[in-house]
Amino acid sequence: MARLRIKDILSTEPQNQSIEVKGWVRSLRNNQFIALNDGSTNNNLQVVVELGMLDEATLKRITTSACISAKGQLIPSLGKGQKVELKAESITILGDSDPEKYPLQLKNRPSLEFLREIAHLRFRTNTFGAVFRVRNTLAFAVHKFFNEKGFLYIHTPIITASDAEGAGETFRVTNFDIANPPKDENGNIDFKEDFFGKATNLTVSGQLEGELAAMAFSDIYTFGPTFRAENSNTARHLAEFWMIEPEMAFYDIHDNMDLAEEMLQYVIRYALEHNREDIEFLSQRLFDEEKQKPQNERSEMTLLEKLSFCLENKFARVTYTEAIEILRESNHNKKKKFQYLVDKWGVDLQSEHERYLVEKHFKKPVILINYPKEIKAFYMRQNDDGKTVAAMDILFPGIGEIVGGSQREERLERLEARMNEMHIPVEELSWYLDTRRYGACPHAGFGLGFERLVLFVTGMTNIRDVIPFPRTPKNCEF
Repeated sequence: MARLRIKDILSTEPQNQSIEVKGWVRSLRNNQFIALNDGSTNNNLQVVVELGMLDEATLKRITTSACISAKGQLIPSLGKGQKVELKAESITILGDSDPEKYPLQLKNRPSLEFLREIAHLRFRTNTFGAVFRVRNTLAFAVHKFFNEKGFLYIHTPIITASDAEGAGETFRVTNFDIANPPKDENGNIDFKEDFFGKATNLTVSGQLEGELAAMAFSDIYTFGPTFRAENSNTARHLAEFWMIEPEMAFYDIHDNMDLAEEMLQYVIRYALEHNREDIEFLSQRLFDEEKQKPQNERSEMTLLEKLSFCLENKFARVTYTEAIEILRESNHNKKKKFQYLVDKWGVDLQSEHERYLVEKHFKKPVILINYPKEIKAFYMRQNDDGKTVAAMDILFPGIGEIVGGSQREERLERLEARMNEMHIPVEELSWYLDTRRYGACPHAGFGLGFERLVLFVTGMTNIRDVIPFPRTPKNCEF
């Protein structure tokens, strides 16, 4: 008899059919009613055991988180809140769980902080069951969206010799004895003796390699792990995270904005269609959590309202210059309600400014374009005004920036000049510049931090709670 998933069983019409189910015990009530869960849904299947069917020793082994197999008949349920239940004919214990030692007990509602310490078990809670089912759906939706658009999925390297952003916050990769690395005649570490024959690091972005592929295949995307050695212990930063980075030949900044908006709405809608139950559970969870906060700290929208807000509104498109003027003239700024006051053109916008534009001023998602070149990366296309670049950021309610991208600088002389200005080694990136030497064309792309997307769609407030095993400063467990 093939095992059926509980999610499928709960939507089946009961006709006394014989079935087998396997899962983990959530609770045993009155030595007769087992709440069983297999992770396919947050909802449990009630398994009814006739009194006297099981001996005392077996009953004692049916504890929270014990793994069992149950065979029997699927019948209409007489209890409230469920359409079906399983009338058990046999129960087999597949794995015991000591109730005295198991750290997740029904009577206690463990904090998210505690659950991070036992991340190997937190999958078994309703909150993280919902979060990771939604994460799975969003990942699938990303691939589905680009596949339907005819994009090629490219695997860019995890180990690289380049630092795409030029920020220097990289994790070094080496097989040297770190206590005694070989030195050259000047006393510097001799990376020629290392495994790759040069200094290498974990990738901070697949963008540069993605651009190489776009110059041959036109439309490509990457979706893989990236790493930043940024010593930020905040609810918004991870040392290891996943990035979605499409690169498109023959796109300008406006095509780029269109694609990013379409992609975000597609994947959010897909998650709502396929994980509605999980998102409703997470929305209620967030609502209950917000009730504990002071009124002025509560979100003005529920999670479901926030998601609808992004689906039902055409994104506003605003230049950085216009945004600075709006912020500078706002009552919020004049009454010094911003932590960082906006007083001049050229400042980098903070999350509070981005959220003000979305939630208070435009009341819709916002795409900001044409940023000052001084606060953006070397590869962004320089505009004719000499001050700005064709960059774009997409801003969402409650979270601020969710996507960053640009039209790329395809003019070799302009790109080399900018690299020299910013002290980016031109020789080391000669392979990248070849795309400008041999058949250059206008092209664009953007990056979306996948965990930032999952954070938004699930309503969780700490990015460590939307990746299975978070990597942060002084933390690399499991």
